[in-house]
Amino acid sequence: MLHVLERMLVFPAPRLDCADWNPDDLPHEDVEFRAEDGTQLHGWFVPHESPRAAVLYSHGNGEHVARLAPRLKELHEATDVAVFAWDYRGYGKSQGKSTSELALTDAREAQLWLADRMEIPPKDVVLLGRSLGGGVSAGLASRHAVRGLVLERTFSRLKDAAAYHFPWLPVRWLMRNEFPSIDWIRDYHGPLFQSHGTEDEVVPYAMGQALFDACPSEAKRFYTVEGGNHNGPQPVEYYEQLGEWMDELSHREHSDAS
Repeated sequence: MLHVLERMLVFPAPRLDCADWNPDDLPHEDVEFRAEDGTQLHGWFVPHESPRAAVLYSHGNGEHVARLAPRLKELHEATDVAVFAWDYRGYGKSQGKSTSELALTDAREAQLWLADRMEIPPKDVVLLGRSLGGGVSAGLASRHAVRGLVLERTFSRLKDAAAYHFPWLPVRWLMRNEFPSIDWIRDYHGPLFQSHGTEDEVVPYAMGQALFDACPSEAKRFYTVEGGNHNGPQPVEYYEQLGEWMDELSHREHSDAS
């Protein structure tokens, strides 16, 4: 029963009918792809004629791609990127039931799909993860080469976040879905752009700062959202800085090539 409860808390997939699956203001491709074990997964690809980057978007635990439509539109238009948002198992139109390990292996398949669609090497994909998706992205970046890593409102360890909200429960001993982002990110040396709100009521700001400090990369940037909470919109300046960081990726690559 405890592990069933844990699954409900970690992967509380929203109802399929809680959002518009045909948004008129977000031109996108409906994508079906297969997990390593053959499970059918689903996502939305939002193309761009001249993208700054190809971005793989891993969302929070209470979202699916249809609920992401406003965020995807804003990200696509504000930073000029092509973006592929995908759903974990049991979310949206993806089949099966997810675990922390399956989320990482499925994210790799999503990365490979995006690379194939964009006709680029998988290592040229930029990972963007929000909340739980930041844990997924950090884990993927620790295992496979990527062009850059963007983390929004991400915990240091999922167990730390759970213990913060349920201090009376022995969650550190019982949880199977660990998502030890702070351990994974120690193995990541590439470019990092991370943001966190000072008033985040779900993942305390200090957890995000600890995660950032643990990353050994010399090419990392932290953007503080003053007064920002966990689910509110990002300010305009966030997208401006994210766009600058993506331009720096290109400058760095040109410098390395020369």
